[in-house]
Amino acid sequence: MAEPRWLTADQLAAWRGLMNLLHRLPTAVEWQLQRDSQLSFIEYYVLALLSDQPGRRMRMSELAMLANSELSRLSHMVRRLEKRGILRREPDPTDGRYVHAILTDAGSAYLAQAAPGHVSRVRELFIDALDPEELQMLRQVADKVNARIDKVAEQRETVSSAGRSGLEKQARS
Repeated sequence: MAEPRWLTADQLAAWRGLMNLLHRLPTAVEWQLQRDSQLSFIEYYVLALLSDQPGRRMRMSELAMLANSELSRLSHMVRRLEKRGILRREPDPTDGRYVHAILTDAGSAYLAQAAPGHVSRVRELFIDALDPEELQMLRQVADKVNARIDKVAEQRETVSSAGRSGLEKQARS
């Protein structure tokens, strides 16, 4: 077995700094959202995702993937927002096996009211802390790491599919 490739002191400091940021930033942003709009960070994110979609609608399964949420967890959240009149659910008109989450007119207005405070908080904590070159570099780094994550996920799915195919062939033998 090969020796692990341990992180250098600089690599470890960068990793820990990123983990600290990823832990603290959403909490700091959510504080403002909860105080001003009674929304969690993920609720705001889901509403913003829907607001950018044609018809302000999306399949729940796709929304869960984009929000990095389990479908069951998203379903509970959508149910809570539905009770507040912010979202509604309808069967997918093209395939009844799926359900759409839809941002209502009231939800769109609610999001429009929440957005200025949210953007102000994002500017205060993040955008205004960085100069334009740092923002561009951060975007490039994020794109690069996200592409790596996608590539590894595709490779894992390919290996998993190949394993299933092999097991299916063995089962038929």
